[in-house]
Amino acid sequence: MHPEIEAYNHKQEPQDKEICNLLALIIDRELTNAESKIWHGHPVWFLDGNPIVGYSKQKKGLRLMFWSGADFDEEDLDIRGAKFKDASIFYNSVTEIEEAKLKRWLKKSRDIQWDYKNIVKRKGQLLRLK
Repeated sequence: MHPEIEAYNHKQEPQDKEICNLLALIIDRELTNAESKIWHGHPVWFLDGNPIVGYSKQKKGLRLMFWSGADFDEEDLDIRGAKFKDASIFYNSVTEIEEAKLKRWLKKSRDIQWDYKNIVKRKGQLLRLK
């Protein structure tokens, strides 16, 4: 686990820390060629400089967000971004994390990508990469 992400997880309340640690473990294991770091204050994994998945603590719980998740056609990723192609799920207990689903979503995150890396250069326009 990236040291910055480990430090982020360590600062969370015990229940959220457990969720963060499990998410990071699974994401690291499934996205072996991804770069991970703290970006805009929370853990994010990138493929070729493009943000793929990340999580953050919010009022509703621990939010796991996939930048291109709106196109995954996954019922559980039901919190959709209003402006972009992101989709999320909230967790309040480590027991809510279904590893098989998370692995499927991570596979889709490699196969379905929108180009967030160049969104500023394209003045907010997203183009499909994969």
